[in-house]
Amino acid sequence: MNRKRTSLDPLFGSVIGLLFAAELLFGGVSGAAAQAKPGAAPTQLDVTDGSKATYRVREQLAGLNFPDDAVGSTDSVTGAIVILPDGSIDAAKSKLTIDLRNLKSDQDMRDGYVKNRTLETDKFPTAEFAPKHIQGVTFPLPAPDRPTGQTGFQLVGDLTVHGVTKEVTLNGYATYSKDVVAGRANTDFTFATFGLTKPSLARLLSVDDKIQLELDFKLKRTN
Repeated sequence: MNRKRTSLDPLFGSVIGLLFAAELLFGGVSGAAAQAKPGAAPTQLDVTDGSKATYRVREQLAGLNFPDDAVGSTDSVTGAIVILPDGSIDAAKSKLTIDLRNLKSDQDMRDGYVKNRTLETDKFPTAEFAPKHIQGVTFPLPAPDRPTGQTGFQLVGDLTVHGVTKEVTLNGYATYSKDVVAGRANTDFTFATFGLTKPSLARLLSVDDKIQLELDFKLKRTN
């Protein structure tokens, strides 16, 4: 696997951090129930250019005295998040999808193994994240045209990779200005969590069990 930071998340690209910020900024609920304003409309946040999913896995290569991270990423992230007036997520209209077939690291051999053997992208070409609720955000939030800096958050949802669905919590931060929400979120899990096969290459002595998934997101408010 790679010397520089590559994430092993062809699996994930992922997904996912977009939702966090979105909710955060435009309708997250924390503690007390949110109060919906009469006649208020849902808020839609669409994934836009600048979003990226990345995986990181610690590996030890033959001939090296120190371990390093294998890192892979893809900017093939699509989807939207719809926040209802009471601050809850409209599950029927909210989903983030990552095309794992476009994952790329600094080594073609690693990419081929990850896609063909670990993720089996011919059978499971995408990873999906379905947000359920967010924590750490107070509702109502400032209007989108009144930037207020950064917000930390936790977004809980279902991540589906390799045909397996598990609940995960994404921890991150979001910044916002006018109609754009941007930030980063991450979570980690093991290969076994999603029934994935660890990479096994000639120059690879060992691979850590933990996979870190990072999501750099940029969301645009469309209504």
